Amino acid sequence: MTNESPSAAEAVSTTREPDAPRDSVRFAMVVLYVRDLHRSIDFYRLLGLDITDPHPDRPVAAWKENGAVRMIITTPPVAQRFDPHWTRPTPGGYQQVVEFFVDSDEAVDAAWRRLTAAGHKGTSAPGHLLEPYATMIEDPDGNVVLITNEPSGSST
Repeated sequence: MTNESPSAAEAVSTTREPDAPRDSVRFAMVVLYVRDLHRSIDFYRLLGLDITDPHPDRPVAAWKENGAVRMIITTPPVAQRFDPHWTRPTPGGYQQVVEFFVDSDEAVDAAWRRLTAAGHKGTSAPGHLLEPYATMIEDPDGNVVLITNEPSGSST
């Protein structure tokens, strides 16, 4: 683990693909504003992501995939630095659905067991929710994590 967490602007700038046209649209990242940064980091590490440790002076942690930042976990005061009118949505439902692919039904089942055994709320038990084998589990802030069997090389 590293203690170097990028700012949101740094994260976006590191995701540009060198061969992409300047005006093309590419996915950069998702930002989750959480109540308890360390509890959320523990959840996503239990899921299997290599989340960075936050810098002592900055409550920001990141997950990188293939060298590009894909998810930032931070706190409401950071959101309010960018948007002073930002407020957390009222309870009742979830704010985000974040999907992660795994390579087998067994990996979906294992994630369900690992996360629910640690006390996290399972929203939908493993099964064929629409078509692929998947499960839904809430993170500590009520964001839904969708874990789907999407074998490597499959296309959506």
